[in-house]
Amino acid sequence: MAKPSKLPELIDTVTEDVVNHPQDLTRHYAQRLGISRVAANNYIQQLEVGGWIARSGPSTRPVFSPGYRREITKLYKIQDLEEDTVWSKDFKPYFNLAPNVLNIVNHGFTEMLNNAIDHSAGDEVFIWARQSETRFGLAISDNGIGIFKKIADALHLVDMRQALFELSKGKFTTDPTRHSGEGVFFTSRMFDSFRIKANGLEYHHDTLSSDDFLRDAKGIFASGTVVFMNIDLSCARTAADVYAQYTNAPDDFDFSKTVVPMRLAQYGDEQLVSRSQAKRLIARFDRFKKVILDFKGVQEIGQAFADELFRVYANEHPDVELIPDNMTDQVQRMWLRAVAPRA
Repeated sequence: MAKPSKLPELIDTVTEDVVNHPQDLTRHYAQRLGISRVAANNYIQQLEVGGWIARSGPSTRPVFSPGYRREITKLYKIQDLEEDTVWSKDFKPYFNLAPNVLNIVNHGFTEMLNNAIDHSAGDEVFIWARQSETRFGLAISDNGIGIFKKIADALHLVDMRQALFELSKGKFTTDPTRHSGEGVFFTSRMFDSFRIKANGLEYHHDTLSSDDFLRDAKGIFASGTVVFMNIDLSCARTAADVYAQYTNAPDDFDFSKTVVPMRLAQYGDEQLVSRSQAKRLIARFDRFKKVILDFKGVQEIGQAFADELFRVYANEHPDVELIPDNMTDQVQRMWLRAVAPRA
């Protein structure tokens, strides 16, 4: 009976292995697996073909380095964990990224890991990072109470789906003395794709299509939060580009503008019709100078909803500019009716 292949086991650690053993990889694998050097070299050849290893130098004394496919996975205890140390020591040295992509990955990695450390109420965090020929993917998963429940409890919300809507606006944190509430907002817009799964729900922001959506998701984790981030290696976007979209630079570098995906205010098949829905929607708008209301995916709104949002709130908060975008004809009629001068 043939022995099971050790290749999957080697793939789990190959990126670190070639960095730590560039000139003695064959001997390292032979000793680690208890196999002959011939068998170890056979595994190395398979890893080369798979893109996990690159070989240079003479055939008799090869030098190995990471290939175009790279992967690092780590499990940590959260207590006393420092996100910048984890990034700089355990992950950054093993990937080959363009400076702008590296900066975005650095931002997302440290922001989301810090959220797990400070907010999850869990005791472990698992991190997975993979680079392929064209993309970089990152997942950070904790075993805490779940981000949507955390927010819902802090704001005394009846429905956890509303917690996601609050998160999508930006400038929300359950610990304002230590956090600005900007981490998830900016990170979700720096990466091509950004997903959060927690408490049976999933939030997805796709930068390339400018879509946000919320859906029920059972997921694979019994508890806690997992954040998935993905970006193309050839991406030209910079972190500075993203910050500039939501500030009034050069006059004001504060996070003063936000985009609110109105479709997230709809739960299931319900329509946006009531004043109470509008009041939930406008919570914390006063923290911004400009709020872009993206009605993409919203077919119609009610008169009371429009009046509360565009007339009542606008009159009470003249310093907050409300800008509707992507309106259907019906939504535009309700908006125009609400803002029309009263006799």
